[in-house]
Amino acid sequence: MTDPTTPAEHPWRRYVAIGDSFTEGMVDTDPRHEGRFIGWADRLAAELAGRTGGEELHYANLAIRGRKLDDIVGRQLDEAMTMAPDLVSIVGGGNDILRPRVDLDAIAARLEEAVARIRATGADVLLATPTDPRGAGLFSALRTRHAVHTANLYTIASRHRAHVLGLWGMQSMRDPRMWGEDRIHPSTEGHQRLTQAALAALGLGTREGWDERLPAAPPVPAAQRRAERARWAVSYAGPWVQRRLTGRSSGDSVTAKIGRPTPFGPQ
Repeated sequence: MTDPTTPAEHPWRRYVAIGDSFTEGMVDTDPRHEGRFIGWADRLAAELAGRTGGEELHYANLAIRGRKLDDIVGRQLDEAMTMAPDLVSIVGGGNDILRPRVDLDAIAARLEEAVARIRATGADVLLATPTDPRGAGLFSALRTRHAVHTANLYTIASRHRAHVLGLWGMQSMRDPRMWGEDRIHPSTEGHQRLTQAALAALGLGTREGWDERLPAAPPVPAAQRRAERARWAVSYAGPWVQRRLTGRSSGDSVTAKIGRPTPFGPQ
């Protein structure tokens, strides 16, 4: 494994990230900006900025929580393409997959069109698979959908020579501690692990042991588990259902946190 203390340089100087809450960075709180998140894409940009051989890296993050694929490969991608990126991370479809009915083939077709459009400019593309929700409570019902979507993403990447951040196979992300209280978005540690996975997907040096499992957590009493499930239902599941019923999104009043290519440095 490459020693990250002497990181390999790379060819990218204009990185644009598009997507939903996963790429916006929820729930990796940014202590420097109240109400803002960091996330794996920002952390990846910081890593890339330290591996340019002294040149500037410009970075934009157009991802917004709650966005479905139509917005990501439509408005967001259109905006990204005006920025002349040489690397685009595009992660979408997760919010579509959560709906009662979904056409996974249609999602794959839209994503492949987007990847082909980006690659036609000569820019590189980084995709990300969903995680394996086996043993993840209510989310385990999504396992078949996640598996099909993962297979489709690898097929698209093979056809167009794109890179893939493979969450599905990450051992570390099967630990509940890698996920926030909402059980949907990675924790700060989870986003840090995903950053390393992205570096690996791009063929760059990574931190030693980045996908190793955490030491086993002490067992949680059944009563405590029940109480935590009840709190989760009230705090997260209930509001999510209410938004679906009223046609609202958590990102309705949110704008892109880094809306134009900005010089980015190591953090």
